[in-house]
Amino acid sequence: MHRICIKDIQKNIPVGEGICSVFLVQSAQKSEGRNGPFWSLKLRDAGGTLDAKIWAPLSQSIDEPKSGDFIEVKGRTTVFRDQLQLTVEAIRLAENPEHLNMSDFIPTSSVEPAQILEQIENLINQELTHAPWKEFCKSVLKDGRIRAKLLLAPAAKSVHHAYAGGLLEHMHSVAGLCLKFADHYPELDRQTLFVAGLFHDIGKLEELSGGLLNDYTDEGKMLGHIVQGILMLRPFLEKSKVEDSLALHLEHLILSHHGEPEFGAPRVPLTPEAFILHYADNADAKLAQCREAFGQVSGQAEQENEKEAEKSDRQDEENSEILWSPWVNLLGRSLCRMPQTPKPKEKEQNKTKKVPKEKQCSLLGITE
Repeated sequence: MHRICIKDIQKNIPVGEGICSVFLVQSAQKSEGRNGPFWSLKLRDAGGTLDAKIWAPLSQSIDEPKSGDFIEVKGRTTVFRDQLQLTVEAIRLAENPEHLNMSDFIPTSSVEPAQILEQIENLINQELTHAPWKEFCKSVLKDGRIRAKLLLAPAAKSVHHAYAGGLLEHMHSVAGLCLKFADHYPELDRQTLFVAGLFHDIGKLEELSGGLLNDYTDEGKMLGHIVQGILMLRPFLEKSKVEDSLALHLEHLILSHHGEPEFGAPRVPLTPEAFILHYADNADAKLAQCREAFGQVSGQAEQENEKEAEKSDRQDEENSEILWSPWVNLLGRSLCRMPQTPKPKEKEQNKTKKVPKEKQCSLLGITE
């Protein structure tokens, strides 16, 4: 059957119109209402999530929906408390789910994760001159289990970069920001800061399951990615013979990168590099949330290095208007995107440059 994605339902289909499509069940909860029991579902695909309700008597005649099920749903969209939701009229398990395209249901980075990993490895070769640090980074990324998980790992459950390849994007971005800070403040330990930017969130490989549901693991709930990251990296530090003082500094950077205890930091930043890593990590996460809130990404990360020549006239028109995002619960506010300062337009080269006369060649010689 032809799939209707959640993004199209939210943007292009009028409220009250019937739809029929296949979705992934993210969560299901049964409650009691005035007319009997009903199910509250959260459906998802690569484009986002959609709340759905199964009312009585249909709710009493179906098997319990389970997280991770692919279901075929027929229903109509409604609005409740300014939020779009789907009222389910018929539901069944999807036939032959193994034939479904998983990329339709799992948000994925807009850049091939293997390409991002290659860019990170190139940076390691370019930036690290201290042999133990270079050996440490290469040994971590060459580990078969770590490498395989990195290519699919999200950076979060829902806050930022919450899609396959998102962790690699975040690692690359934060490490790049750390290098820019080090360019501006040469007193910083550039190489230790760079390594910390790469691996500050490596524990998320163990904290989150990734995959279709991308939920917290038991170890993630009990320990958290900061502690898990320290435990993961220590064997590689010892094997690479990184100096004790540098290894201690790296561990402090990882332990303090959330900034304050109320934000999950076991230790507050105590070195200049620790402050820089915290600000770089926070800035990258916040800007990712801004992009998502304004709809500039749809389950895929927007390229930070987007070429100016590829911007369309439509985007220029949008950038000339004040735009408010929906309420962002994690930030506790709506976000505003203001018009940007106009950029100078390129002048036509042919009008600004004088073209010299060409010398014409003849069989007898060269003439003007």
